[in-house]
Amino acid sequence: MSRHEAAQVLWRQGWYRYARSLGSPNFGPRPTASVIDLIVVHSISLPPGEFGTGQVQRLFTNTLDWDAHPYFESLRGLQLSSHFFITRSGELWQFVSCDERAWHAGGSSYRGRSNCNDDSIGIELEGLEGGLFEAAQYETLTSICSALLSHYPVAHLAGHEHIAPGRKQDPGAGFDWTRLQASLGLPAKCFPEIS
Repeated sequence: MSRHEAAQVLWRQGWYRYARSLGSPNFGPRPTASVIDLIVVHSISLPPGEFGTGQVQRLFTNTLDWDAHPYFESLRGLQLSSHFFITRSGELWQFVSCDERAWHAGGSSYRGRSNCNDDSIGIELEGLEGGLFEAAQYETLTSICSALLSHYPVAHLAGHEHIAPGRKQDPGAGFDWTRLQASLGLPAKCFPEIS
């Protein structure tokens, strides 16, 4: 099987075969000249610090009950999405075709370009910014990043904190960039400088 044929097995119009699909209405077309060359890693939990609630999926599909928790009031009216979400157990969800522009980065700039939503793929990890992540999440993250690298011209991986410094702090100090780099076998230049 050729590389192209293998990619066709894994992808269908930007949807990954091994992800659980749940379409979000929060997306749009990418600009015509955009090149998908960035993966942005985020972290999220709703309510913060509570895992496995299903609230992240509701947020990305505009079905969150704003009155279910006091924290949700701060999110009322926001229309957000990410391409992927990885639960604590490593389950992979997809909300937006990777060929489309998900609304995950907000005001952002990286590698000399602004509006990172235009040319990036967003992956949310269930967790708290600064907190640790599970081995199963790293396994799934490595798997989906490998699949993305084989299908899109990805040249950079960064955290939300690197594309929106001062505004965002996720995934934060608890995320192991060295582990991800080693798992993917990519050179350091593909990653942000980690202190």
